[in-house]
Amino acid sequence: MDLNYTAEEQAFREEVRSFLQAKLPADISSKVKNHKRLAKDDFVRWQKILFAQGWGSAAWPKVFGGTGWNAVQQHIFDEECADAGAPLQLPFGLKMVAPVIMAFGNPAQQQRFLPRIIDGTDWWCQGYSEPGSGSDLASLKTKAERVNSTDGDHYVVNGQKTWNTLGQHADWIFCLVRTSTEGRQQEGISFLLIDMKTPGITVRPIIMLDGEHEINEVWFEDVKVPVENLIGEENKGWTYAKFLLGHERTGIAGVGRSKRELKKLKGIAAKEIAGGKPLIEDMRFRDRVAQVELELMALEITNLRVISAEGEKKRAPGPEASILKIKGSEIQQMLTELQMQALGHYGLPYIEEALDAGWGGDELMPTYADYAAPLSGHYFNFRKTTIYGGSNEIQKNIISQMILGL
Repeated sequence: MDLNYTAEEQAFREEVRSFLQAKLPADISSKVKNHKRLAKDDFVRWQKILFAQGWGSAAWPKVFGGTGWNAVQQHIFDEECADAGAPLQLPFGLKMVAPVIMAFGNPAQQQRFLPRIIDGTDWWCQGYSEPGSGSDLASLKTKAERVNSTDGDHYVVNGQKTWNTLGQHADWIFCLVRTSTEGRQQEGISFLLIDMKTPGITVRPIIMLDGEHEINEVWFEDVKVPVENLIGEENKGWTYAKFLLGHERTGIAGVGRSKRELKKLKGIAAKEIAGGKPLIEDMRFRDRVAQVELELMALEITNLRVISAEGEKKRAPGPEASILKIKGSEIQQMLTELQMQALGHYGLPYIEEALDAGWGGDELMPTYADYAAPLSGHYFNFRKTTIYGGSNEIQKNIISQMILGL
């Protein structure tokens, strides 16, 4: 593949950059760049702005309302959005359940759900992991029993999901449920779409190390789900789940966001902290920054190769997505560690109210407060990147089995 951008691609970059300068709300950009707390409205507002531009989903085909952009255009768009401080487009609807609905849903499901995903009307969350069924996802126990009645055929769902991200805001949840206990574990799983307003659903918060309510456990008690909300065939959900996970793991690579954080790291390291020399002048620290920058460049090239192959072959990413997930998550963690080190003792205090926009600083560190106070929380939050989407240990098993044949 040619790693040099063409004149057309450079022109496209300028188009995206001009759009972001004109349309990206300054208050949202400031929150993202300074690791501030984002509200539900920030994500929805940005999605609606993109939809109005015709850019609601870079990866969707035009037939479903997407841009139809090629892999390089998608990469440029993601990179420019990250650099400008645009919030991450929530992947649960756009990049996870939507591709499943496109590939395996029926026309009625596509017409019902896809327009409301891309225009920001419906917020989706994921119901995969359960207590004791995380890395071994096929052992899940949430049960769905089919009932035929005069009110219409439906499933009755009972069970629990955990590590559910932002489910407190969600309108819908896509769930893996057990519809059969016969045969191999993978053969008795189905893929259901469930309205979060259905009676019997309870969302309970899980507060993280940084004090934030980002994840939840979700309980289902005799929840009635219409049969028409089943994706594809009953007991074939494991196939759809693997398809979805390929898209999720590619997205976790986060090349654009890491490039933005690398730029932030260099800015912090160039400051004279507490009257001392800028840490960037320390040869050993500079070597570590150079190391992560080189690894990020290699990740970017690999990511382009994977998404280019995906577009050419019209298939979901395969086991190569595991490579992106491993290296991308490791780089993200490394960048947060180096940012903390560059700030020294100013990076240690965690001030929860500093995550709110408009916070006025702190007498403990008046010069560095705006970017230092949220940093330790940001560091703690990114400890999870090597776990979610399938732990990195599991990804290494996938690579050894499916690529190396071990």
